[in-house]
Amino acid sequence: MQDHEVKAVLSASLQDGQLDRTERDSFRAWLEKAAPDGQKRGVYQSMAFDLAREALERNTVPMHSALNWLERIVKLLTPLDSSAPAASIAEACFSPQHDCASRIVRLFEGARRSVDVCVFTITDDRITEAITRAHRRGVALRVITDNDKSYDAGSDIQRLERAGVPVRLDVTAFHMHHKFAIFEGGLLLNGSYNWTRSASLNNEENFILTSDAKLVQPFRQLFEQLWNEFGNPTGTTQPGV
Repeated sequence: MQDHEVKAVLSASLQDGQLDRTERDSFRAWLEKAAPDGQKRGVYQSMAFDLAREALERNTVPMHSALNWLERIVKLLTPLDSSAPAASIAEACFSPQHDCASRIVRLFEGARRSVDVCVFTITDDRITEAITRAHRRGVALRVITDNDKSYDAGSDIQRLERAGVPVRLDVTAFHMHHKFAIFEGGLLLNGSYNWTRSASLNNEENFILTSDAKLVQPFRQLFEQLWNEFGNPTGTTQPGV
């Protein structure tokens, strides 16, 4: 199927707010045969999110039905064991040319087990809401960020902490300037891209996604090192410390 045909199939399935067994099995069989790579699966997930959003905006499908349908579609498009992807993932995303924020949101929507985030600053509400939803689903989340930036106007760090997401700050005289995240222990996002509206809309930014274990493993080790080093919870820090 071409992309427009996939979108038509998804749209038809959403009309009654259901993904019945026949539709599910048919779509799964096509995925197994077509074997789309990670980038193409991301495109299909984006289609599903757009269709669900349009249905909610037009009031054509009840909210709970649209969300249940979306969750089932995302599960179909997400490998069962993301720590060992069926196919190697290697993607590049450039801002503002690409919708990098939506790609990050889709990664959180597809997470089932764990996400470790190590990002200088987080102010984009779309990403923050995706993190919060993943936390509520039971995904094991950890966030490391810069202590100075966490008190900037618009920072979502305290909002995440209030939602129960474990957060640690670098209580140092310097900046924690990394911008990376590890999804399901096996997929690395890394680049210049801060999780902010400015990065999404205005700045020249980039990130890459890779499942290459030779790259993922050093970042996993670094995250654990920083998590242990910045052991004080956010509640014990003061602005500007």
